Amino acid sequence: MRKRKGHPVYPLTAAQKFHFFYQEKCPKKEVLNIGTSLTIETDIDWDVLRQAIYKAYERSEGMRVRFAKDKDGSIYQYIVDQEEREIEFVDFSGRTMEEAEEEMKSWTKVPFRLQDSPMNRIVMIRMPDGYNGIYLLGDHRTLDAQSLIAFLKDIIELYCNAKYEGVPYPKDMASYVEQIQRDLAYEAGSRAQQKDREFFEKMIEESEPIYNGLRGPEKLEEARKNYNDPTLRAAFNTSDSVDSAIDIFHLEEEPTRRLMAFCEENHVSLACLLMMGLRTYFQKMNGNDDVSINMAIARRATLKEKKSGGTRIHSFPFRTVISGEKSFLEGIYEIRDKQNEYFRHANYDPVEYFAHRAMVYPHEPGLTYEPMSLTYQPMTLKEKGLEQLGDIKYKTKWYPNGATTQAMYLTVMHRPEDNGLDFNFEHQVKAVSREDLEYLYYYLCKIMFKGVENPNLKIGEIIKLI
Repeated sequence: MRKRKGHPVYPLTAAQKFHFFYQEKCPKKEVLNIGTSLTIETDIDWDVLRQAIYKAYERSEGMRVRFAKDKDGSIYQYIVDQEEREIEFVDFSGRTMEEAEEEMKSWTKVPFRLQDSPMNRIVMIRMPDGYNGIYLLGDHRTLDAQSLIAFLKDIIELYCNAKYEGVPYPKDMASYVEQIQRDLAYEAGSRAQQKDREFFEKMIEESEPIYNGLRGPEKLEEARKNYNDPTLRAAFNTSDSVDSAIDIFHLEEEPTRRLMAFCEENHVSLACLLMMGLRTYFQKMNGNDDVSINMAIARRATLKEKKSGGTRIHSFPFRTVISGEKSFLEGIYEIRDKQNEYFRHANYDPVEYFAHRAMVYPHEPGLTYEPMSLTYQPMTLKEKGLEQLGDIKYKTKWYPNGATTQAMYLTVMHRPEDNGLDFNFEHQVKAVSREDLEYLYYYLCKIMFKGVENPNLKIGEIIKLI
């Protein structure tokens, strides 16, 4: 087997290639950076924490990935045996919270060097508000939100095991190599891959989607005018600048509980309810029953996939054509059934999906049918973990990298303090304004709560009532 610095090498998976694909098109290479902090309201034994971090690295192959480039330009990966680099410590206690957060934002805007270099950075931090913990920066080609959360959880559980009596040692993480080998076997012309290809190609070829704008059909009309094509169904969505910001809207604990109770009663996921709310908003604004939104799928159904680290997200357009005559609940069930179909075929390469769609419906590069992307992140640090902290409070925070190739990307996550929802809108500053987001969030909540309270109400009626 071919080796690099004594380590076996592996090709990139489809999920990794997707990130390489859009980073190449982005002038700001930090577009793949994910920065977060986890801090707890207690004094930390920094030496014990440092050892817990080294142990977590030892237990997670995915956090020891390195990339290298062949002479012909092709990129491959390998895993080093251990991380020996110094774990940094920064004391922010003599500064303001704003100064500390600005510094961590600046760390998040520094891209990783590709060749034979670590693809993450950990800094132990003492914060001005009395909370202490770690800042973690990772490259999206080697981790996603779920693997990042699993790694942070492992560090804290290892720390608690070393520091406190009676805290069990955490169960082993799963093998990253084993999972990418499964992915690579799938991608090498397997029968499963062929079945998934047939599923998506058939869906693409059924009919062409149509673009729905955040504030209505103006962008579509503009594209039709520019190309002198009244039948054009795609539009330009992004701006000429990838500079981005993150605007966060907080839904309180009690209304969040109402949404979750509705999902439980009707055997649907919150992701279905969010998708229903968003597509109904675009239906209202554009007068179209036909709505397409990009949807991220985590591809972590098994325990091994959940604990193997790495990046496993595949993102596909999720198109629904739901008449205003259908009830809110009927619409949600339609979304649930379609999502279940997607999950069964989600190993398919998204780059191949978009290439096939562009071949079937050719138009100018840069035109799109999807106004935004959605990710719902159900996994939190509280989930089957950190109970051993007892009443100790903890905080998590995400830091923007300042760049995005998409006009708007919504990530919905649960807050650790109260399990309420945070709606994190990352958006190109020139493409989508804060005012646009306030308007969308306001109507999204109105639609969801009106539907939850009156599930048998027709979608058309809900649109009129709000």
